[in-house]
Amino acid sequence: MAEMWTEEQKDKPGYEGYLNDRVVPFPELLQEAGYDTFLSGKWHLGLTPDRWPCRRGFDRSFSLLPGGANHFGWEPQLEEYNRAPGILGHTTVFYVEDDKQINANELGDDFYSSEAFATKLIQYLDERDSEEKEKPFFAYLAFSAPHWPLQAPDNDIRDYRGVYDEGPEVLRQHRVKRLKELGMVPEHAIPHDVVAIGGQDLSRDWEDLDEEKRKFSSRTMECFAGMVQNMDRQIGRVVEYLREKNELDNTFIIFMSDNGAEGLLLEAIPIIKGDVHDHIAKYYDNSLENMGRKNSYVWYGPHWASAATAPGRLYKCFTTEGGVRVPLILNYPPLSAQKHTMSDGIDHSFATVMDIAPTILELAGVEHPGTSFRGRVVAPIRGKSWVPYLSGRESSIHPSDVVMGWELFGRQAIRKGRYKAVHIPKPYGPERWQLYNLEQDPGERIDLADQIPEVLSDLIKEWDQYVYDVGLIVGSAQPFFVADENK
Repeated sequence: MAEMWTEEQKDKPGYEGYLNDRVVPFPELLQEAGYDTFLSGKWHLGLTPDRWPCRRGFDRSFSLLPGGANHFGWEPQLEEYNRAPGILGHTTVFYVEDDKQINANELGDDFYSSEAFATKLIQYLDERDSEEKEKPFFAYLAFSAPHWPLQAPDNDIRDYRGVYDEGPEVLRQHRVKRLKELGMVPEHAIPHDVVAIGGQDLSRDWEDLDEEKRKFSSRTMECFAGMVQNMDRQIGRVVEYLREKNELDNTFIIFMSDNGAEGLLLEAIPIIKGDVHDHIAKYYDNSLENMGRKNSYVWYGPHWASAATAPGRLYKCFTTEGGVRVPLILNYPPLSAQKHTMSDGIDHSFATVMDIAPTILELAGVEHPGTSFRGRVVAPIRGKSWVPYLSGRESSIHPSDVVMGWELFGRQAIRKGRYKAVHIPKPYGPERWQLYNLEQDPGERIDLADQIPEVLSDLIKEWDQYVYDVGLIVGSAQPFFVADENK
């Protein structure tokens, strides 16, 4: 996250702000092996032309370069270049196709990100000639939805009118109950308390909001739901295309979120030059009737996010379970039909996003080059293929005592087997190491640090090794905290 580097991290290896040359993106390996490779959607791995997707393994690409943008392609601030370093402030170039820049006014009046990304991917798939269609393909469809600003077509938002009028806590309890009924979380799971810092309206308890502010809050969630519904429909379009072309059953499909729900408040994040409220007042209309349209700019805050990540603790940008544990859907008949232990379609095995590359490479019959690629030194792959597990040759993906570490903005975590230690700086945590048994306490509620100090000590040693192995620099934490909404 180059937008949030500390002084200690700048210009250090691994903190370049783009997908560096010490890794081999697996699309490059698939491309060399004869695959057609396509990307449509968010990139956020390099803003300069030498770091665009077309330079990192994709034959065709339609890309949103920065971490987020207006979903209708409406960026009025670009007229005045009223931008500064921050999450959206490193570029005035938002979209590119292959090696060509696309200006915002070229996207068209009917542009909406999720629809445009799906349409472009289908176009790329359909443009393969008959000879190319005999070749295998890799396609990456990276939606920017439901990233803020929460925006969706009116019809999608309208479908959720009144659905969330009882507030986020009612929704949270309902979702936990339903997760247990579906077998997606254990019956004994108790959700962690909601952590909502600051005096802003979206941080306040539902009971403390007046009727007008409740309507505003529930409407933000309606906008979010509309975004997800629209995205779901676009995924369906791609799946139907593959079905019509008789390619569906021979296509390995995975769908996942990149992190937990977004619970932070944009008032506290330097996304735009100056105060975000001043920026919204200048360019946007956040009236109840206009919310979700191109000239509105809203987010939904920690209470609704906690309804999405429950029973997990916290949400996106945190290394607690609410920020790092996400659902993944996998469909590939040749493998899933062999997985005899997954009769209900749900598998709780520990896995990591780093497993995706080796899994796809194994299915494609392509070997990772190890430590050297095209004359340069590269890092070996860290994940493990799912194929032996899904094909029934192995009883687990990772060993029961596998060690896994995480860090973002000074928020740290290390897991070994069923135990996990987390270090969350203030004001969101106690700013010391805490210890949890995730099998007994998936909500990370009961700190065992004082009860079994030897386990915590072992995990901290593992943490030190992880820091060394990956070259981590833990700088001063970015608190993302505004105590006074009037400042």
